[in-house]
Amino acid sequence: MLFEILRLAVQALSRNAMRSLLTVLGIVIGVGAVIAMVTIGNGATAKVTADLAKLGSNLLMVNPGQFGPGRASSDAKPFNIRDVEAMKSQLGGVKAVAPLAQKSVTIVAGTESRTVTVAGTHNDYFVTQDWTLAAGRTFTDGELRGGRAACVIGATVRAKLLGGGDPMGRTIRVGKVSCEVIGLLAAKGQSSFGTDQDDIVLMPLRTFQRRISGSTDVARIMVSARDGADMARLQANIESLMRERRNIGPGKDDDFSVADMKQIVQATAGTASILTGLLGAVAAVSLVVGGIGIMNIMLVSVTERTREIGIRLAIGALERQVLMQFLAEAIVLSLFGGLIGIILGLSLAWLGARILEVPFTVEPTIVIVAFAFSALVGIVFGYFPARQAARLNPIEALRHE
Repeated sequence: MLFEILRLAVQALSRNAMRSLLTVLGIVIGVGAVIAMVTIGNGATAKVTADLAKLGSNLLMVNPGQFGPGRASSDAKPFNIRDVEAMKSQLGGVKAVAPLAQKSVTIVAGTESRTVTVAGTHNDYFVTQDWTLAAGRTFTDGELRGGRAACVIGATVRAKLLGGGDPMGRTIRVGKVSCEVIGLLAAKGQSSFGTDQDDIVLMPLRTFQRRISGSTDVARIMVSARDGADMARLQANIESLMRERRNIGPGKDDDFSVADMKQIVQATAGTASILTGLLGAVAAVSLVVGGIGIMNIMLVSVTERTREIGIRLAIGALERQVLMQFLAEAIVLSLFGGLIGIILGLSLAWLGARILEVPFTVEPTIVIVAFAFSALVGIVFGYFPARQAARLNPIEALRHE
């Protein structure tokens, strides 16, 4: 019985194949848009989460100033190297503490020049950032204490300035300072925010302060905790230590902030998921529009086939049989559109993932939901025309021209 109903539905729709194809176009676009948007959004979320996680789930970032609604204080005094030493000596559960001072500087090698980010730091920077060397070595104690002009360069700096050759022992000019290349960072690629992480030069902090920045300021302190450490407690200890060192009295607001990278990762992933959901919801509107198109065409079909319906009813067809016949046609249209939409959506998502360089992460749930929703659209928007066909008066229908 069901097979016969479906066969008749397909047969009826094939009489006006072009009209049927144009009718399902709304469903195809709706299902395809939902799947493509959600899949690309999930891939972008996964990439952002992975990139932030590379910074370390046990990482705390200490910055001068408070940032947020109603509490901006970017004019707070910067840190200094004594703050870093105090954290190393007075905090428990700490694996590494890295100071960081940065400045955009023009780098020259031979006839090539490039403006890059130059950072002054210590060897703990490689630990906190989980950054390994592709060649060479890190800074020696003598270089860190004496302020020798040694530098570790990123992969982009090597490619753009040194032509991709062996950089070890080469000399580059950082601003007005001649600097020997002692190490090459392993490539990390672009961050989630579109910046090239490999376009960087690292120098000993003391060298940077004396010869590049001209100050003893430390713009940021990165604290990496040992595995299993209580991050909340460590964060509280850092805040207590910095309040004491910066002479912040009871009841006064901090002029610094301590950010837990794990919380930042969770917040970023949550925000990305919300945006993905909103994009999916906007795309789902196309499904509703497609459903309206199905209802419109089915109403036209009922009008065109009024005499046919009258004949069926006159020779004994039941109302529910006529209802099922026209409802089946609407459902076949929507399901056909849903299948094409799934193929189109996954294809667009794959192409978008390749272009945006994000993971192609297919979520089976959204595919199933989109297909089921397309079927629901066919039932909901096909019911009214089908009921109208079933309730036709046989005598009036037979008189219809």
